[in-house]
Amino acid sequence: MQLRAKHPPFDVMVFLTKRTRGWTTSNYRANQIVYLQGEPADSVFYVHKGKVKVSVVSARGKEVVVAIRGPDEFCGEGALTGELLRLATVTAMTPCEIVRLDKENLASHLHDDAEFADYFLHHLLTRTARVEADLVDQLFNSSEMRLARALVLLANYGNGIAPEPTPIPVSQETLAEMIGTTRSRVNFFMNKFRKLGLIDYYNGKLEVHKALLDYVLHEHPVISD
Repeated sequence: MQLRAKHPPFDVMVFLTKRTRGWTTSNYRANQIVYLQGEPADSVFYVHKGKVKVSVVSARGKEVVVAIRGPDEFCGEGALTGELLRLATVTAMTPCEIVRLDKENLASHLHDDAEFADYFLHHLLTRTARVEADLVDQLFNSSEMRLARALVLLANYGNGIAPEPTPIPVSQETLAEMIGTTRSRVNFFMNKFRKLGLIDYYNGKLEVHKALLDYVLHEHPVISD
């Protein structure tokens, strides 16, 4: 039986360098805003390096972190669906290299290049699946397991990107906002995870060990909320 040769992973930057129009690359420092909620939705952003947080401010002024993206993820895709204004604010959490893609040129690339269109569609479907999983997580899991799952996702375990412990630049306040609990509860469970050897604090950085993924998958008994 003849086996098909595996194709190399799709490289967005290689794809873009063959096109001279419709995109620009910028470097962002930590805590620098990429775009603001309410600004014109005229482009899509690709996080090549680093991590960003996506936050939304309610009419009453309450800010909530709804997602953390990157690297190798898009944000601002609503520009392609006809949204006139940004629905969220995106802020760099670490030093980032981010590509801004003009929405008209991006739409043209999706129409003309099947390989890029497949890659972008896979990204959107993965995002949709994650949103559905997040909803189930919020409805049925305790704050401990929501925190464990959030840390696993932030460390990029489960997708082949991070075989080793990965430093995560995220505060306990941000984690509390993401999973819908208090900072004190996050601190309690973080201490528990550290004592179990599932996470470490090293030089002021949080490292998540792959053992935390096993902890989540095996649904260990948790302390109720």
